[in-house]
Formats: sequence, structure tokens, C-alpha cells
Amino acid sequence: MSTPPLLPATMRVFERGWLSANNVLFIDDASGETALVDTGYVTHAAQTEALVAAALAGRPLHRIVNTHLHSDHCGGNAALQARWHPRTAIPAAEAAAVSSWDQDALSFKATGQQCARFGFDAELHDGERLHLGGIDWEVVAAPGHDPHAVMLFAPSHRILISGDALWENGFGVIFPELDGESGFAEQAAVLERIETLDARIVIPGHGRVFDDVAGAVARAKGRLDYLQGDALRNATHAVRVLVKFKLLELQSVSRDALFAWMCGTPLMQRIHARFMAAQPVEAVFEQTLQALARAGALAVEGDRVVNRD
Repeated sequence: MSTPPLLPATMRVFERGWLSANNVLFIDDASGETALVDTGYVTHAAQTEALVAAALAGRPLHRIVNTHLHSDHCGGNAALQARWHPRTAIPAAEAAAVSSWDQDALSFKATGQQCARFGFDAELHDGERLHLGGIDWEVVAAPGHDPHAVMLFAPSHRILISGDALWENGFGVIFPELDGESGFAEQAAVLERIETLDARIVIPGHGRVFDDVAGAVARAKGRLDYLQGDALRNATHAVRVLVKFKLLELQSVSRDALFAWMCGTPLMQRIHARFMAAQPVEAVFEQTLQALARAGALAVEGDRVVNRD
């Protein structure tokens, strides 16, 4: 196993798996300031709070920064705000939706996921600078997976907090394309921008911290070429990801309940209508279960579907 890349002493990464995004905690002993980038999924909020509290060792949490507002990145916001009342910064384009808690504009209802309502105090704009952990960070717009997402880059240390714009092996689902909006071109542009940053270390939204940045970008470009070669590939991948995410949340569910969830989830309905209308939804459901079972991501046990890690 390779040795994890070294990070500054003021930074700590909680690698959380796939239901909750990774969290990046900053503790600056010189100034006393603390901050957390991304907060996990709502059903893990108590675990997130416990992890942060243990690391803070009696200090308060002063700031939350969200790379984007998908449920696995901001689901702990409300719990952390209730305990420590931190200032919270979100991507600027989401401000109106969060202020009014617009269920149609935010992604939680559309994806059949959960998020407790939270507030914010600041907006993140491309090119803005933040000071976290005694380090200066640049806000870098990262549309593609999410049109409003941002990354954080520290030029002095060449560290990139990439959210879901770049993982060691890929990136997050290109959601805009599922509704007929542009996303592939934006993701390609983000990968090009990452190359210009010349990052030394990447802290992704999911998976381990890595330092083979050039290799990760090359793999991501290959993945993007594959997905945009046939729009059905991105749609099929999205359906599987959303079903797997629901299983990560529930762990075990009846086939009937999972099918009902799939049929009642607005984004699933739109994907089926746009890309898979030639097949009945029952066939799409069965094909999805079979594909995830072959991949070892779930098991069908009688009338129940069970998550497998």
C-alpha cells in the first residue's frame, strides 16, 4: 500500500466512504480558527459531529464551507450549526434556493434523498480567496457534476480540494446532461483547469487522498470520453448510482419498496422518459439490480435487496 501524501499539520481529512463525502477539518492553533469543508449525509450527522468534536478537543467549530450542495456534502450542516453556530459558506448560485429552501431548485427531492434544512452566512465565488488552517485558498468554479460546484486550491502548498470534480478514478455523475443541459463540456473544461493548477495533492470528495494528479486527470478524461460517446451510458450510470446510494442509506429494503422509491423519484422519472422510454420501468429496475449484483454492490435475498460494500 502506498504511503498517504503528507498534508500540513493544520489539516485533517476524514475519509467517509460513499454515503457521506470526505470532510476536511482545519485547526489553526496560531489564530484559534477552525473550519470544516463538507459535512456528509444527514443520516451520518451524529457521526460527523462526533468525529469533528473529538478532533476539535473542546474548541468550537467556526466555519463550514460546502464545495456543492448535494446531500452527501451538506447533510451534516444543520446538526453542526445547531451545536456550534459556525459561519457557513455555500456556492453563490445556490443562495436563493437555500434561503427559501426551494425543494424544486435544490437536488434533494429530485434524487429521492434527504437533507435537513440549514442556513448560510456567505457565498463562494470563483476567484475568491479564503484563509483556512493558516493557508490561503482560491475558490475555483467546477461545473460539470454539479453546475454550481466549486473546488478549493492552495497555491502555496499545491493542494486541491476537488469535491466531486475529480476523484482518483473518475468524477461524480454528470447530472445536468440528464435533464438535457450541458455538463460534459463543462466537466472537460474543469479537468483542463485542474491541469493548469499543477496540484501536488488532491483531496477528493470520495476516496483516499492521492498525489498522482496527472494519472487521475487522464483517467477522468478517458471516462468522460466514454460517457459522452453515448448519452445512455451516463443515464444508466446515474440510475445505478442513485439506487446504490439509497441502499447505502437504508442498507436493506424490500424489492417493492425500492421499486416504489425508484418510480416516485422525480429524477428517475425524467431519466426514464428521456433515455429509456422504450423499456418499461420494471425492466430498467431489474436490469439495474442485476448489474449492481454482478458488481458486488448489492445482493437480492428473497424479497429483500441488501447493500454490499
